[in-house]
Amino acid sequence: MKEDKQRRMVSIKVKLLGIILPVVILIMVLLVGVSFMISRNIIKSYSEDLLSSSIENQAGQIEAWLNENLSAFQMAKQTIEQTNPGPEELQRMLDGYYGFNDNYPEGLYIADENGNLITAGEADRTGEVPGESVWYREGLTRWNMGFTEAYTNEAGAAVISASGILKDDSDVLKVISADLTLERISIIVNSYIEMDQAMAFLVSSKDGTILAHHDNKLISTKLSASSDDFMKDIGEMIAAQDYKMTELDGNMTAFAQVQGTDWILVSYIPTEIIYADIEGVRILMVIIGLVSILVLAVLVERVVHMVIRPVKDLTGVITAMTGGDFTVPVKTGSRDEIGVMSRYVEGFIASMREMIASIHKVSEKLNDQAGNSNEVSGQMYEASTVQSRSMKELNTTVEQLSQSVNEIADNATTLAMVVADTRDDGAQVDGRMQETVAVSKRGKEDMQRVSSAMADINASMQKLQQAIDKVGRASEEINTITGVIGNIADQTDLLSLNASIEAARAGEAGRGFAVVAMEIGQLAKTSGESVQNIENLIGEINTLVKDTVKQTEESVRNINQSSTFVGDALKTFDAIFDNIDSMNTLIQEMLHKVGQVDDVATNVAAISQEQAASSQEILATSETMVEQADHITGSSERVAEGAKELTDSAEELYGQVARFKIGKEAGL
Repeated sequence: MKEDKQRRMVSIKVKLLGIILPVVILIMVLLVGVSFMISRNIIKSYSEDLLSSSIENQAGQIEAWLNENLSAFQMAKQTIEQTNPGPEELQRMLDGYYGFNDNYPEGLYIADENGNLITAGEADRTGEVPGESVWYREGLTRWNMGFTEAYTNEAGAAVISASGILKDDSDVLKVISADLTLERISIIVNSYIEMDQAMAFLVSSKDGTILAHHDNKLISTKLSASSDDFMKDIGEMIAAQDYKMTELDGNMTAFAQVQGTDWILVSYIPTEIIYADIEGVRILMVIIGLVSILVLAVLVERVVHMVIRPVKDLTGVITAMTGGDFTVPVKTGSRDEIGVMSRYVEGFIASMREMIASIHKVSEKLNDQAGNSNEVSGQMYEASTVQSRSMKELNTTVEQLSQSVNEIADNATTLAMVVADTRDDGAQVDGRMQETVAVSKRGKEDMQRVSSAMADINASMQKLQQAIDKVGRASEEINTITGVIGNIADQTDLLSLNASIEAARAGEAGRGFAVVAMEIGQLAKTSGESVQNIENLIGEINTLVKDTVKQTEESVRNINQSSTFVGDALKTFDAIFDNIDSMNTLIQEMLHKVGQVDDVATNVAAISQEQAASSQEILATSETMVEQADHITGSSERVAEGAKELTDSAEELYGQVARFKIGKEAGL
């Protein structure tokens, strides 16, 4: 068991190293990481500032270069305007500008509104139509010379032109212009880059056309048509007029607008170039961190070893004490907390030596006394066991007697209660029967009144049937009368028609008679219609009367049948009333006999309860004696067990004390 504990034990040195070293490693990793991030941010900020300064200077130099060329063109234009030369002198002036400057090697050229083009003698611009060219159209819009948008001229070269109206004394409108090639502008743009390994290109903000680029194949192409994601992203930012410095597709990118133009200068440098130096710094910092961790690990191990060594010695002392050896020496040389703890352990060992010696002597005496107590308690326990067994047998006999008497008392009491309940129930039944007799009498009287009412209803229905029959016969007589009235109306109408015919024959003398005949005919017609309405109404009345007669006959049959049922019910009520009256007489006799049984049962229950009370007192006394005997037996048993445990404890204490080593002078 001790060997297993020692195998599972982890030393304080290992724990401290397991805690300190990971913390040191974590701190070093954080320091290296934070230092790297700070260095990276510093380099990034420095590079952004440098790129921003570079592109601003570059844009300023491009602007100055453009202004310088534009000033030269403007000066040449003013010279021509002031001298107002003739054709030959103008030709010599244009020839003088040819090849004068590398920026515009073709020199200057002039076109008028008639389509005439004047160029240097060595310049080749044959086939060009000035009115259709970009430089001529834009030149007509300004007096001072200004740059056009990038375009491809008739020779297929990508150029921009500086053009303006030439004011001379002639009445012909003229435009003077000079070309700058985009390849030349690309050379200028890339020659002004100040930041090492950075690149730049020039873009028109109007349509995204590349004006200058170190790759001449991309000049005059559009950013939106490029297959390069970086160029597409540049085009989207220019279209959105978002000119802030940003990192696009692994390139730190800056934008600057060339003043006086719609040109945007884009300068960029790959971030891997910017962070190339910081990668070496990171590797160096990692190496330094690893070396520092190794040195700190060795230093921590030595410091922990020096601190833990006294603890290890003290652990050996405590381990020996755990095994019962109090003879081990304790080193108390140091003055720190461990030295104080060692001195207290040394004092504890001395105290334990004295205590163990005293306990050893006491345990010997206790062992002898425990042996004597064990013998006495054994004898007491045997005597109390015999007494307890005898009292339990006596208690069992008394308990059986008490149970028999209690059962007799309970049965007698139950009989008395049952008889009393039966008497009460009989009284309730008698009351119910009296109420039932009264209700039966009232029911019989009600049924007699119902029978009389049904006879009256039957007589009334027969009278109603006779009255309806009379109404039917009266309706038939009315039909006969209306038939006669109808015939009279028809005859009257016929006589009116004949009278009208005769009046027509009589002419003017029969006109008054004709009017009378017409009125009689109208009266006959009205009478016929009234008769027809009366016949219709009489028909409806006859239909209703027939239906009423049918319903009356059915009601008479139902009433006759109900009268029969009521008579039968009346006979049934008479039989029920006779039976209930007989039952009431029998219940009165039963109640009298139940009263006699109740008196006898009450006397028996009283005698049985007195006997049960006496047996309960005897049983209680017997149980008390049994409990006392059990209590004595239990106490004797506990005394015997206590004596035995005391003996065992004394022996165990003697054995435990014998384990300790406190020196030969104590006899152990």
